[in-house]
Amino acid sequence: MTPPRGRTWGRRGHTPVVRVRGRSRRRTSVAALCCYKPGEKSRLIHRPRTHLLLKGARKSFSWKDYRDLLVRAHIQLGGPIVVVWDNLNTHLATGLKRYEAEHDWLTTVRLPPYAPDLNPVEAVWSLVRRAMANTAFDTPDDLDRKLRRELRRIQLQPRLIDGCLTATGLTINPPTPPRKPQETAAHERR
Repeated sequence: MTPPRGRTWGRRGHTPVVRVRGRSRRRTSVAALCCYKPGEKSRLIHRPRTHLLLKGARKSFSWKDYRDLLVRAHIQLGGPIVVVWDNLNTHLATGLKRYEAEHDWLTTVRLPPYAPDLNPVEAVWSLVRRAMANTAFDTPDDLDRKLRRELRRIQLQPRLIDGCLTATGLTINPPTPPRKPQETAAHERR
């Protein structure tokens, strides 16, 4: 529930202070996929999850949660998926690797060990944080509502998702089919 900080207009020398409650018994985690395909609109598929902070309870996504996100993306996109993972320890879990190996519609590529600048989802989180700066939430439900609203706003603007890819410096190039030997010979004669 600790709000992100941002700049504000205030009188010089008088720092605005907003009191917020410091602790909550809930934590919200979000996993997201930026989906790109040449010739089609970019898409953002996300899954928020609320965790109760009980003794011994998990405080983040498990590999099964990521598996479920991939299954949902496969259903929504209707085709094979190439996932570019960062090196989060949950992405490297044995169960998730086994699942990847068992399904031919799923291809996995790993980013270098520490390369958040190559991950378009990091730019999505930057957009969400910027929209939530200087906001004090009364309840965890207010935080969840605002988070879902911001993710939905990004989903409805594919240009924002395209901008997240552009920020990485990476591009999507459709694979070029190999030339047939006859085409090569005809091309050389011209």
